[in-house]
Amino acid sequence: MAALARWCVRRRLVAVLLWLLAFGGVTAAAAVTGSAYSNDYEVPGTESGRATQLLRDGFPGLGGDSDTVVWHTASGTVRAADVEQTMTRTLDEIAELPGVAAVGSPYDKQGAAQISENGHTAYATVTFDAGAENLDKGEAQAVVSAAKSAEADGLQVELGGSAVGLTESPEGHIAEVVGVAVAAVVLFLAFGSLAASLLPIATALVSVGTAYAGIALLGHAMTVADFAPMLGMLIGLGVGIDYALFIVTRHRRGLKRGLPVTESITNAVATTGRAVVFAGATVCIALLGMLILQLSFLNGVAIAASLTVVLTVAASVTLLPALLSFIGMRALSRRERRRLTEHGPEPEVPTGFAARWSAFVERHPKALGAIALAVITVLALPTLGLRLGTSDQGNNPESATTRQAYDLLADGFGPGVNGPLTLVTEVDGGDDKLALDNLDATLRTTEGVASVTPVTYNTGGDTAYLTVVPESAPQSRQTSDLVDRLRDDVLPRAETGTSLDVQVGGMTAGYDDFAEVIVGKLPLFVGVVIGLGCVLLLLAFRSVGIPLKAAAMNVAAVAAAFGVVVAIFQWGWGSELLGLGRAGPIEPFLPVIMVSVLFGLSMDYQVFLVSRMYEEWLETGDNRRAVRIGLAETGRVINSAAVIMISVFLAFVLSGDRVIAMFGIALAAAVALDAFVLRTLLVPALMHLLGGANWWLPRWLDRRLPRISIEPPESRAAHERLTDVVSELEKEQRGDVRDTAG
Repeated sequence: MAALARWCVRRRLVAVLLWLLAFGGVTAAAAVTGSAYSNDYEVPGTESGRATQLLRDGFPGLGGDSDTVVWHTASGTVRAADVEQTMTRTLDEIAELPGVAAVGSPYDKQGAAQISENGHTAYATVTFDAGAENLDKGEAQAVVSAAKSAEADGLQVELGGSAVGLTESPEGHIAEVVGVAVAAVVLFLAFGSLAASLLPIATALVSVGTAYAGIALLGHAMTVADFAPMLGMLIGLGVGIDYALFIVTRHRRGLKRGLPVTESITNAVATTGRAVVFAGATVCIALLGMLILQLSFLNGVAIAASLTVVLTVAASVTLLPALLSFIGMRALSRRERRRLTEHGPEPEVPTGFAARWSAFVERHPKALGAIALAVITVLALPTLGLRLGTSDQGNNPESATTRQAYDLLADGFGPGVNGPLTLVTEVDGGDDKLALDNLDATLRTTEGVASVTPVTYNTGGDTAYLTVVPESAPQSRQTSDLVDRLRDDVLPRAETGTSLDVQVGGMTAGYDDFAEVIVGKLPLFVGVVIGLGCVLLLLAFRSVGIPLKAAAMNVAAVAAAFGVVVAIFQWGWGSELLGLGRAGPIEPFLPVIMVSVLFGLSMDYQVFLVSRMYEEWLETGDNRRAVRIGLAETGRVINSAAVIMISVFLAFVLSGDRVIAMFGIALAAAVALDAFVLRTLLVPALMHLLGGANWWLPRWLDRRLPRISIEPPESRAAHERLTDVVSELEKEQRGDVRDTAG
């Protein structure tokens, strides 16, 4: 690490130009090739996946996205002459727009079912010639504009569907700008130097920008969800600014101690830079743990997010040292430089609130540990009610046309119309067709079914489908129960004596299958992520207790963060107020992604906090002193880093995307709890209570473990000496060395 830092300082212009060249090249390549994101939630081998494939093979014409235009009259009916003329003219205009394959009007002979019983609401289907992911946003916007132009007094027109949802995607990068601006203010307050506060921002922007373009290219090689770039940017900005903050803080400390600029930069990268690489590795391992689930949808997200973390770490230990060498002593504020000139180097002694808090925790470890544990437990309780399921346009903000169309359809035709189930089967002979004709009547009398469409056969007559509209909303538990009832009871009876094998598909069925697969693999996934994280910490700190405490703390942080997400998004506590839409279940893929990200990020503060304690332990063998000094010296920078990360994450609530807002709130809650409750309260309290047992490692294991550590070589040499004398030291002092708390 030291050699790398020296090279970046000596060849600082080359280092900066290489990064700018990489950023420009990848961005240009992404601009030329465009994006190819795909939200493919299908899981091979599930019943909903087989239904989708059967429908795709038997009815190729159904491949385009199908959206709805809904209109409602407060007085009169939609059959009134003026309303019918206006909407017929509008639908004819929409049918002529580019990208539109067909329009199904309620005023046609086959469209009677598209008018509500009270006559106040009607809808038309607009089928595009491509799926929503392949549609041009301008084509969808043209449909919205044409439909909205028909609105008049007493006539409300709204639109719903995946293609229409594209037009509600937020423009610009307001969330990123707000997050970066808040981070810049916090950095300036922490450093007092404009130059020093801008460097972490610049480093993060270059690395995250390169990763953002790289994710666009990655989408051409594998399935990458459309929210992956935003998720990568969210993670990258948070960890990128934080990693740079830790290195700059160490560099500033070196300058205050009188080190030359080059030596100070080299020392910062050789010490804190090691911790940054280690912390980044833990984040990547947690993210790549998603690969063991073997779901193509999550594989792309894992690799995209890991790519962002790798680039932010690389920029922190290469680009940042080069930029620091450019500003020289201006990494310190004017007052700090003046004081250094007048008084010379002075030892930096922890003072202020951080030192007082550290001493306070040392004096009251039991009481403070109990308080921290109570806070985490209370916040984690809502996690017990976590429900995975569909989140649809009914969860959008009230002002969105997709939400209003959803509500109009639910009010006029019943909530199930927004999430019909599709029953698909192969057909072989007259007996199968007769059974399908009888299935209509059976389904209509099934509990939970509102209506059933007639059976539709493809041109070859070998595949058929019918649509079942539930009585309940797509995200309702009753709809999931209906799916189970059809699969386990109704359809098996109807298939008796035939070759039919009816597959149940549709939005609710697909999400239920997806959730079932994920929940089944979740224990293995969590076990692998926790296990690998513990192994890394065991190698780094050569202690059994440190990894075990870290695993427990990380699980606590994840559980509490999930509790906050459940309260806001599932229970609806403040979701409408925050502009996040109506309450609903949590998407099935979110727990896996959030466990990966949260577990990785929560390791960061553990690494930075304990690595400083470990340095002091290696030098003195005094646990109380190590814990007190480690907390006092890292408390301020960890709190500053936490405020930055929380600000960046919360800013993404402004993105307008429900999934990204979930990530932002979950990550912000986890970091806040991790920094202000776990790492600065519960962890040091436990370490004080456990004493020297924190650093215990069986000698046989110590001999067999490879020497992979965060601290630089001189600290490792100190550790070797400490290992030889620690037993004698404990005998002489009969326990821990007791110092007067600072």
